[in-house]
Amino acid sequence: MQIKLLAFAQTQVQLGFGERTVQCAPEETPRQILARLAPGFEAVAVRVAVDHEYHAWDSPIGQASELALIPPVSGG
Repeated sequence: MQIKLLAFAQTQVQLGFGERTVQCAPEETPRQILARLAPGFEAVAVRVAVDHEYHAWDSPIGQASELALIPPVSGG
């Protein structure tokens, strides 16, 4: 299946893309998908969302259509 992978702010810079379509299996976890696509990337403090809801890094994505990487934000 295909899933849309979105990267925001500094994760976009680190990964070199803001949006990318990737092949994955329903039993894969966000951590496995990212490790396969960007082996050197460390997701420290980065949240992951699957189909617009926060998701655990080590839970399977199921039939999701979108995976988003959300770095910490600051502002005032």
